[in-house]
Amino acid sequence: MRKLSIVAGVGTLAVLVGFAVGQSPPSLTVAAEVQQAGFDSSRAWTHLGQLVSIGPRPAGSAGIRQARAYITRELSGMGLEVREQPFVAETPLGSIEMVNLVVTLPGRRTDKILLTGHYDTKLYREFVFVGANDGGSSGAFLMEFARAAKDLDREFTWELVWFDGEEAVRADWIDPDHTYGSRYYVQAAREAEALDSLRAMILVDMIGDSRPQFLREGYSTDWLKDIIWGTADELGHSAVFLDFETPIEDDHVEFIKAGVDAVDIIDLNDYPHWHRATDTLDKLSAGSLQIVGDVLLASLPKIEAYLQR
Repeated sequence: MRKLSIVAGVGTLAVLVGFAVGQSPPSLTVAAEVQQAGFDSSRAWTHLGQLVSIGPRPAGSAGIRQARAYITRELSGMGLEVREQPFVAETPLGSIEMVNLVVTLPGRRTDKILLTGHYDTKLYREFVFVGANDGGSSGAFLMEFARAAKDLDREFTWELVWFDGEEAVRADWIDPDHTYGSRYYVQAAREAEALDSLRAMILVDMIGDSRPQFLREGYSTDWLKDIIWGTADELGHSAVFLDFETPIEDDHVEFIKAGVDAVDIIDLNDYPHWHRATDTLDKLSAGSLQIVGDVLLASLPKIEAYLQR
């Protein structure tokens, strides 16, 4: 992903100042009534540890094949069917075989709400990059979210997608060297004349930082941001979901371009370990994953209700 600029929102500067001097966000304590919804951050943390233990997982590597096998095995053990969406991406380093992973949770309607993230890590040769937050947190989060959501009552079909090839294979984020998996998913949906069935897309990326700051992403659809950030406020997480705005290029942009309403939940505001060898497990917190899980589980019924209007 690529970060551009930040626009301040009203009334939140004091929060950022508090974080800057080391104050812990008070909302890391999860409300008991929401915790009962079923997202278990300890399970997500276990998955995250397993993915990180594989090591680097760039697209086309042995590492990402191991990650794919782990994700598939664990989800299959939950009774979920994992569909592979293979494709060959033409990159500045040549043709690379990539694979998106898809789990479909049927609802009363066939129209879909997508819950997505990427599971690849950026390619580095000069140091070992395990991508605990960038690639690991989203991949692990979706695994636990699938378990928590699989038996819920749904009006719409929920489809969970692990994108391959989000990262640029070269150092810089230069079009079109990035978001290979999301671009292919959109292309396949367009060719199948299924774009209209994609009613909303929710992207999670870099959600594990122990002191998270989720800003309202500038390209994202307003009504989705309003529901998710409003729900976070209702649950007591306004110190984590902040009223600042920043545009970030990420997998959701491919959907926005195709006319699909989409939102990116990402903490790229102040994470000094982004694309560094120090993006390791010790910089992250299961509590951050819990917050995002609780907020999304509470937001989805509102998103479904909005789409039925």
